[in-house]
Amino acid sequence: MKVGIDGILLGAWANVCHCKQILDIGTGTGLIALMLAQRSQADITAIEIEKNAAEEAAKNVAASVWKERVKVQHISLQKFASETTQQFDLIVSNPPYFQNSLKAGNENRSLARHTDSLSHKTLLYSTSKLLSEEGRCAFVFPETVLKDIEHLAKLNHLYLTRITMVSPNENKPTNRILVEMIKKECSTATDRLQIYNNDGSWNDKFKKLTCDYYLNF
Repeated sequence: MKVGIDGILLGAWANVCHCKQILDIGTGTGLIALMLAQRSQADITAIEIEKNAAEEAAKNVAASVWKERVKVQHISLQKFASETTQQFDLIVSNPPYFQNSLKAGNENRSLARHTDSLSHKTLLYSTSKLLSEEGRCAFVFPETVLKDIEHLAKLNHLYLTRITMVSPNENKPTNRILVEMIKKECSTATDRLQIYNNDGSWNDKFKKLTCDYYLNF
């Protein structure tokens, strides 16, 4: 899997303030876990169900200056949640996003992209179990599932505190959302972010958010 804008957005957007323990669900190459390590002093657990991806993430972590604080585990969220008693101050995930669609030809890529391996229902149920009482979780989703996410959040006693609606540019509609949830009832702050200007250049707000991670900014 290539480095994608969704992962960059989430890694830069998630609030790491006062975090001591962070969980990255479906870490893939380890991108988000390493971004969060760069932005915090937290210990980070990065879990990944696909064996090759977990091995790649472990290699990337071992080659980084944050290797003492990031631990990669080859394990499913379901199994991890059933075995651990640990609570996390921040839980993040860039989860699989395709539902009821044709599977990609590559089995590993398909696993990473389709919700068969990790449904939104399982993601939010497990998150609620693993999240500390004062903790927060942050996810990136397609915009089309927002209503379903709001419903599942309520069922799992999670409350949306922050939403960023992301669009490719000002002439195109929102196609992804960044969502932060906590365990206490709250109001929801909503803002917007566009990735490109209409001339194809990077938008200033996007550059400000992600400038610590792009070498050409």
